[in-house]
Amino acid sequence: MATIITMPRLSDTMTEGTVATWLKKVGDKISEGDILAEIETDKATMEFESFNEGTLLYIGIPEGETAPVDSLLAIIGNEGEDVSALIAGGVSAPEEAKTTVVTPEPIAEVKAEAPAKTAASLLAGVIVVTMPRLSDTMTEGTVATWLKKVGDTVAEGDILAEIETDKATMEFESFNEGTLLYIGIQEGDAAPVDSLLAIIGPAGTDISGVAENYTVGGAPQAAPATATVETKAAPVATAAHVEQEAPVDGPRILASPLAKKIASDKGIQLTQVKGSGENGRIVKSDIENFSPKVVAPAAATAPTKVETTSVAKPFVPAGEVFTEEIKNSQMRKIIAKRLAESLFTAPHYNLVIEVTMDDAMQSRAIINSVPDTKVSFNDMVIKACALALKKHPKINSQWKEDVIIINHHVNVGVAVAVEDGLVVPVLRFTDAMSLSQIGASVRDLAGRAKNKKLLPTEMEGSTFTVSNLGMFGITEFNSIINQPNSAILSVGAIVQKPVVKNGQIVVGNTMMLSLACDHRTIDGATGAQFLQTLKQYIENPVTMLA
Repeated sequence: MATIITMPRLSDTMTEGTVATWLKKVGDKISEGDILAEIETDKATMEFESFNEGTLLYIGIPEGETAPVDSLLAIIGNEGEDVSALIAGGVSAPEEAKTTVVTPEPIAEVKAEAPAKTAASLLAGVIVVTMPRLSDTMTEGTVATWLKKVGDTVAEGDILAEIETDKATMEFESFNEGTLLYIGIQEGDAAPVDSLLAIIGPAGTDISGVAENYTVGGAPQAAPATATVETKAAPVATAAHVEQEAPVDGPRILASPLAKKIASDKGIQLTQVKGSGENGRIVKSDIENFSPKVVAPAAATAPTKVETTSVAKPFVPAGEVFTEEIKNSQMRKIIAKRLAESLFTAPHYNLVIEVTMDDAMQSRAIINSVPDTKVSFNDMVIKACALALKKHPKINSQWKEDVIIINHHVNVGVAVAVEDGLVVPVLRFTDAMSLSQIGASVRDLAGRAKNKKLLPTEMEGSTFTVSNLGMFGITEFNSIINQPNSAILSVGAIVQKPVVKNGQIVVGNTMMLSLACDHRTIDGATGAQFLQTLKQYIENPVTMLA
């Protein structure tokens, strides 16, 4: 069965795209997850992956040409299948061809496979929205917050929900318009990619049976017991989507879903927060600016007479047993899974070297004296790593069962701590970047990482990773390799201490570097030679400017 692929909307402001490069040609076999093409949007050039498998039968937009969103981009189907009718009709597939028109987000129009009791005429315009794949490694997502409720009118571009992936919490926008008729995954629940997320269609449409008969991978998916199907035009909302109820004898508390989630994460009782929104509604800023009031201890009761005995009683401190359970976020679960896989599948070993930082400190002071220039020691380490990797490409490798892949391009990942865990934004072609460019890029990526504004593509494709805890005063540590990389560098703090120079004990500044290596791809001597080169670059920063 042929599948039409349309020009995707890869950003919220994108109206048209240009095919920069086709990575597949007509006749090639396509697997789910294969990169079909590189598409240039109004913001960036992004890889576009296939959500289907089969043979590439037709290319509708040649390299270098621009077309509006939803234009016919390609057709994938069975080898030798006749798709002439689809090509002639653009994205409108005839009924007899039995085709499905899809966009890159897993959103599919409901066809007549719905049960017989639901007439096809009643399903006109009904759209099934599925859990999207928001990153290349995402297998399931968690609905952090619904921003629409059943019965709400949805316009194209409206944000439906905030979805937590293995890498970040991202806004998921609607590519359709209509009324939100059904919610299939409740707030806080996780579900695999392509699970039924919601149904959008004309107000009042009878969708009974659609959710129950929706299939993922060919197997029926039953609707959640807690979900309700909206069959009337009037909106019906549950308290979980609109407000938080106080105890029966207390007043009702109005709060936005995002405010409730942040309050829950921070352990803040909504009854203590004053809302600044409409009708006293608690919004995100109220939670972020909330400071708990210090409650004075209750007045002590009058002391009672204590009888003394000749036997001393042991002192028992007053207190209570207190524990807290924090639900594991999707990011935390994926971090645990990947690091365990890395540690227990890749044979790690660590090499440590001490680097003299006196000249680096002087050079950094000179560089930062230039107006509008700000370079950190970490930026200097990243630049030195990029240059050293070009001289020692075996460090810039990854292990496969049958081969070792040597990467001759250098994409350095920079570990950034965020509230929920750790993300690794990537500096592409780092060796070609200047120190000031590295500094500006790292500040931008780190800032957006902490605000959960990174795109999935900005966290993909690293060939080597740098992790720095020096700003916390940590002098030396060992990291777990960020697979599929073969190595990760751990950077400690700069320490002032006595050192020997020219036979004399003087005050110097040093820094410890620890390189964790995968012994399957990197032998000890290879790792040691890389560290020697890295040390030379850092101790002589002028060599990085050549």
